[in-house]
Parts: sequence; structure tokens; C-alpha cells
Amino acid sequence: MSETGESFKAYAVSGHRHLPEITQGLTLSAKKPVRLTFVPHLTPMIRGIHATLYGQLSDGGLGDIQVLYEQRYFNEVFVDVLPQGSHPDTRNVRGSNHCQISIHQPQGQQTIVVLSVIDNLLKVRRGKPFKI
Repeated sequence: MSETGESFKAYAVSGHRHLPEITQGLTLSAKKPVRLTFVPHLTPMIRGIHATLYGQLSDGGLGDIQVLYEQRYFNEVFVDVLPQGSHPDTRNVRGSNHCQISIHQPQGQQTIVVLSVIDNLLKVRRGKPFKI
């Protein structure tokens, strides 16, 4: 906390230790190589992660992506795909195993922005929460 109090900064820009596992998971899911830029930031919070992911659309639009996310996570009790235009907030998931996701297409361009928040200090094992 002393490093981040009243501050906000990027770290591990040249390569974060979790980049290989993130890339591996995305590559398995996409069934083809995935290129990824991952730059984490330190904020003055004890718990919570807000991830902002950028991708390039090859065809289709935001509506297709929104529906894809809604269908994929429909039965996932801990994942909330928010309505278009919404913004997830770490305080909404604090102390829970929930993940909030929203999808945006800034200025109607070919870039898609996925926002995701979780509480990084709480996980659920066998239906019972436990703190890390």
C-alpha cells in the first residue's frame, strides 16, 4: 500500500509473469495463436482487479460480441455480463466471487474494449468462500 497510496502506475510493462499463461489460455480458446499486450497497473486498493482488454474486430460488430458474451456466460452463476454501455466497478464485486464484464466499441471503430472486474483476494472452493 505504501507504494500505491495516492498514486497510480504501470508496472512490468516489458513482460508480466502471468502473460504466458494468459496467452496460452486465449490461444487454446481461439484455437490459433493470439497476440496480446498486457500492462498491469498498481492502484491504491487492497483488493480488486480491473482489467481492460483491447481487440480488433475482423467482421461483425459490438452487437455480435455482446450476444456472444451473454450466451457464453448465461449459466455461469458468478459472471455478470452487463448491458451495453455499462461500466463494471470493483466495489460491486468486493468480498464476492463475482466477475462483472462489459463490452464497448469506442467511436464505432473496429476496436473492441472488454472491461472486467474481480475481487482478487476471494475465491470459492466447493461452494464455500475462503480468503487467500
